[in-house]
Amino acid sequence: MDFENINIWCWLIPLLVGLISGILGYLWGKGNSAAIDKGAEIRALEDTNIRLQADLDACNKKLANAPKEISAVPPTTSSLTVKSTEIAFDGKAAQAAFGKKVKEDDLKIVEGIGPKIEQLFHSFDIKTWKALSEASVAKCQEVLDFGGDRYRIHDPSSWPMQAKMAYEGRWKSLIKWQDEHKAGKF
Repeated sequence: MDFENINIWCWLIPLLVGLISGILGYLWGKGNSAAIDKGAEIRALEDTNIRLQADLDACNKKLANAPKEISAVPPTTSSLTVKSTEIAFDGKAAQAAFGKKVKEDDLKIVEGIGPKIEQLFHSFDIKTWKALSEASVAKCQEVLDFGGDRYRIHDPSSWPMQAKMAYEGRWKSLIKWQDEHKAGKF
């Protein structure tokens, strides 16, 4: 290449255009980032979170204070032989509500739990409605994750609540909830 015939302007003009473009790009980018206010969006999301948490607390309080259903079928003396801290299982009331015989602590009564998932829970020593009702949703998800990809897709968010209704013998409420929430989802 013959550098003697190359004019200085052939080098200087592209260098100046690049420098000016870089400065203008920096200033334009700096101006746009200042215009975006993430603080307002974060505050709005925090307010929404607080409101939703208050709604959840109100619903949990309402559920805890809800009157217990009274079964139309009086319990038999054989169904009253339970430990003092446990609620008696009334198989006749469960059968009347479900239209089929219900075994005590059958986790498959919970919408979304089948025989294989029930076995997974049994391997984690969750064998009763009471134990499932006391398990956190995170614990239920841990059990499903242990089962592999096939079970991870299930949504256990309502399972403890359904198990609590079954444990407390609130069969009509459980049936109504399951009818309103097909596939066990909120």
